[in-house]
Amino acid sequence: MNSDTQNASLTLLGLGAMGTALARAWLAAGHPLTVWNRTAERAEPLAAEGATVAATAAEAVAANGLVMVCLLDDASVVSALADADLTGKDLVDLTTGTPGQARARAAWARSRGARFLDGGIMAVPPMIGVPGSGGYVFYSGSRALFDAHRDALAVPAGTEYVGQDAGLAALHDVALLSAMYGMFAGVAHAFALIRGEEVVPKEFAPLLVRWLTAMTASVHGVAAHLESGDYAKGVVSNLAMQVAGTPTLLGTAEEQGVSAELLTPYVGLMKRRLADGHGDEGTTGVIDLLARRPMP
Repeated sequence: MNSDTQNASLTLLGLGAMGTALARAWLAAGHPLTVWNRTAERAEPLAAEGATVAATAAEAVAANGLVMVCLLDDASVVSALADADLTGKDLVDLTTGTPGQARARAAWARSRGARFLDGGIMAVPPMIGVPGSGGYVFYSGSRALFDAHRDALAVPAGTEYVGQDAGLAALHDVALLSAMYGMFAGVAHAFALIRGEEVVPKEFAPLLVRWLTAMTASVHGVAAHLESGDYAKGVVSNLAMQVAGTPTLLGTAEEQGVSAELLTPYVGLMKRRLADGHGDEGTTGVIDLLARRPMP
């Protein structure tokens, strides 16, 4: 049952760029808000907008049952909450961290009498509090906490609850960010290839977007392969064919005077998988080479 109300009060620790954006979203939605920041000056603009400024983190925690934390790192969370009484509190940690840190923090919070929810923010500050921006937050940990405060949590951005394991929000966050940086690497290589040629970057960009958008459909095929264990099912361009084409990619980079260092790690993995006798597969088998623990 959702026990939250439209004007539920809450506390926010941390007023960096993201924390300030979160604070303004809750204030704009009419939520009474108590804030704390290690550098007190950052709280002054929010005080003018209606926030109550606490002198210490412990004082801020004592003010409300729902406590949101958005600090620099996991160590900052431990330090800020060292003297706070967490008994009976609902603690939501939006600080960027690893799955292991989230699991450790959940156990730490429970030992101090609090329910715990970890969050992974899939947005940048300008997207916070803006309907339709596409921003959202992964949440994992106490389902009861999530359900109790669903309305307040949904004010700054959309919500995606991904499981009772407190580490799952951070895992989803980092997995998506890792894929994003892989895409950024490919985009960087593509623009490096055309640089200095009679190709206008602004005219090339829409072609690149359309191609990458079309290629994202392959993600579903990879997921199906992993679930079935059959990495060759439905493959159109198999690994043998793709590896045969890599000299053209690397040769073009050489001709254009472009380092292939963003491509060669992946090409190397494809060649290893092919050498192991998997030429009829797609590229899903590369995942097996990356995994350092047995595949399920």
